[in-house]
Amino acid sequence: MTITDMPQTAAPDTPVSHPPGRVSGAPEKVSGTARGVSSPDKRKTIKPTRDRLMTALSLVAAFGGTLVGVIGFAMSYSTLAKVALSWGFSKELAPWFPVGVDASIIAFLALDLYLIRKGTPWPLLRMAAHAMTGATIWFNASSQGHIGTDPVQAASHGVMPVLFVIGVEAARRLIIQKARLEAGTVTDRIPLHRWILSPVATPRFYRRMRLHNVTSYPEMIRRQQELIGYEQWLKRKYNGDLGKATEDELLPMKMAAYGYTVAEALAMPEQQERAAEARAEEAERRRLDAETRRELARKKAEADRLEAEGQLEAVRARVEGETGQARAHARAQVSAAERAAELEEAALETAVIAEARAREAEAERKEAQEREAKAEADLRAAELERQAAEKRRLAAEADRVAAAEAQAIETAEIAEARQRAAEADRVAAETERAAAETRRRAAEADRLAAEENERKAIADA
Repeated sequence: MTITDMPQTAAPDTPVSHPPGRVSGAPEKVSGTARGVSSPDKRKTIKPTRDRLMTALSLVAAFGGTLVGVIGFAMSYSTLAKVALSWGFSKELAPWFPVGVDASIIAFLALDLYLIRKGTPWPLLRMAAHAMTGATIWFNASSQGHIGTDPVQAASHGVMPVLFVIGVEAARRLIIQKARLEAGTVTDRIPLHRWILSPVATPRFYRRMRLHNVTSYPEMIRRQQELIGYEQWLKRKYNGDLGKATEDELLPMKMAAYGYTVAEALAMPEQQERAAEARAEEAERRRLDAETRRELARKKAEADRLEAEGQLEAVRARVEGETGQARAHARAQVSAAERAAELEEAALETAVIAEARAREAEAERKEAQEREAKAEADLRAAELERQAAEKRRLAAEADRVAAAEAQAIETAEIAEARQRAAEADRVAAETERAAAETRRRAAEADRLAAEENERKAIADA
């Protein structure tokens, strides 16, 4: 037989226990027979009927209490007004003396009932109201002279305030009981026969009920029976030697002094182990979360750094390409300008020489005209024309060569610039691929982090 096989030690119709410190409500009945269990279909709604007798009694009590209070205050007012005059009060202040005394009683009692209704009673108000009531009784009883002279007459003057206080105390008790019923804090009284039949154990029983806030007397009886039955079961299990029992098995006897039931005490080790496991799991989860956050932060920082480096390299390559292209273009323009200037200077020099030679030829022709005939002059003119054409051809050939050279120089520079720009574009493309790979890795890290968070959420659920 194990702990879970412990036989039932309490009666089947006893109330279900509540945890220690919890306000016990009306005890629930757990019946072992089929008659004790009723289905929701067969339960009938019981409509509360008005108790005419209780209504009549409450009306009679309210009317009688009010009447007694009015009569008592009227008699007290007349008596205390005369006493105030005999004590030296003026005619103007003497009628106010009984009003102040009786009004203080009403005010203190009403404020005490109000605070009780709000759940914050102050015993000083009640004591002050009783003190003023005692003073009123004393003033009324001694108004006809010394009390010992005629006790009956003194009692007749003091009985009405006493009746009023009794009525107020009855109303106070009713209000307190109603407030306790509404709050569910009504405490069962221990029957008188238990105090008589068990005068030694009953005070300890009463102390346990009050200390552990067990408001149900049957519930306390059930707890005591359950504890005794469990102890007897342990003795039977270990042949009367409780020293062989484990610490967990002895928990109900140890924790009974603190308001724990047998079931609650036996469940304590398992609950504490579950709580320890939950704390360990929570600590491990926080550690894993911290590691994940650190890893994500590191990867994000690395991705940002690589992306910044890629952007810097792309800008640098673009600037270098544009600079090289501009430099090549400038060099080509300068070279073409220089070559054009040289050709222009050569052409100018050729023209001057040609003009000088033409003048010489003209002079020779004039001289030849004088020595030779007109045919020789025409021949020389044709020769001069041929020479001019040849010069024009040479000049055109020189211009073509210069243009070809300038175009070749410009094409080489532009090709070199384009090669540099292509290299810069290639570097930028590689940088962009590296940045894309970095972003892919960051996205993969985010996906892994999301999967980890989802897994943790599932584990927490």
